[in-house]
Amino acid sequence: MADSANNMLSLTALTVDNATAALEHGLAAIAAGQNVFDLRNVVAVDSAAVSVMLAWQRAAANAGVKLELVNLPAILKSLTKLYGVCELVSPQLCDQPARDVATSAELHHH
Repeated sequence: MADSANNMLSLTALTVDNATAALEHGLAAIAAGQNVFDLRNVVAVDSAAVSVMLAWQRAAANAGVKLELVNLPAILKSLTKLYGVCELVSPQLCDQPARDVATSAELHHH
């Protein structure tokens, strides 16, 4: 994985509790020229994750950058499919089946 993707490796959660910080972190990375976000370490998500990823994609598009989100956990892929926004968030992953089906107990609820 290129060094440009490593900026997001510290992110372990994308929930309502850290959505603003994660959004700002991603926006700063996009502004710095990063175009790949590696989300392999994200283990806790809720619906805020989808909003944050959509905002990152919108900011990247506005900057003329094609943002690639890679190594999304299965639960996050499931959420994007559930909300019908997979094509907007991470088109290259939409045709891939999630390896693990997320259960309601795995979803972080508020």
